[in-house]
Amino acid sequence: MRRAITWGVGFAVILLVGEAVAQLKATDERVPCRDYKDVLALFDRLGYSQQAWQAGIREVPRVYLEDIPERWRERGSKVIPVADKKRLFFRALAPIVLRINELIAADRARAKEVTERLSLGEGVSAEDRAWLAELAVRYKLVRSPGDRLDSDQYPELLLRVDIVPASLSLAQAASESGWGTSRFAAEGNALFGQWSWGKGLKPTEQRGKDLGDHRVAAFGSTGEAVYAYTLNLNTQDAYRDFRLKRAELRRRNLRVSGEVLVQTLVRYSERGQAYVDDLATIMRQNRLGDADDAYLRDMPVIRIVEASEGTTTPDDK
Repeated sequence: MRRAITWGVGFAVILLVGEAVAQLKATDERVPCRDYKDVLALFDRLGYSQQAWQAGIREVPRVYLEDIPERWRERGSKVIPVADKKRLFFRALAPIVLRINELIAADRARAKEVTERLSLGEGVSAEDRAWLAELAVRYKLVRSPGDRLDSDQYPELLLRVDIVPASLSLAQAASESGWGTSRFAAEGNALFGQWSWGKGLKPTEQRGKDLGDHRVAAFGSTGEAVYAYTLNLNTQDAYRDFRLKRAELRRRNLRVSGEVLVQTLVRYSERGQAYVDDLATIMRQNRLGDADDAYLRDMPVIRIVEASEGTTTPDDK
């Protein structure tokens, strides 16, 4: 049984409209793919291959699989070898994880600059003040933008506004979604086992009546799921040790790695240390630690969409 992880689904959707969905551009290339073979063909065309990764290339193309059609899961999961299924899952999700980290890193840099100027008594624009207030609400430091944000709260804000190592995000997504093949992943992009109450996807078996109408949180895209997951780790009291350890690594100028931070997530699951040990095994066996050094390529965005009948796909070229 998993520990219930509360998340307001509607709030996550609103955040992504402001932070990621708004980034959609008419110039984005849309590549239709029929199944996992077409996705792999696209990755190969972009030089995003296992061979490149083994050669030490950590540059990842901005190719986003925002939603996995049900028919892909039904066909692909039955015929694709397990090793290929794992590699495909990590390679498809990595650009999304890295993009969310980009957004968080940008927020962190801006918050650090604005709070430093405020602490020094320097002038700050009304726009920056309003943005900082909204950021404090998003990271649950204050309840509303109108609430006072004191200078002694600035360190706590920076403690929360920070990235989640890609290796850890990928390992948890693999564990919680069955490598993207679970019903919840297919029906609601539920990748991280987050719970909600009254809304979302209903499990086959409900837990105890004392917990009420608990459901699995559903999201409109994989990006929304990843962002909600990062905010969960960055705001919930259960994961304060995670945030403190990450801050310690930064103070000591050490690498912020999933290998180290995974040990702080004993409370993520009711399985406790056994769950943490499983995540560590997934990271080690799949060499996910290298993903913590990955970065997104400077290139136009490519979006993978479901191919209709008769559509030319990467495999046809």
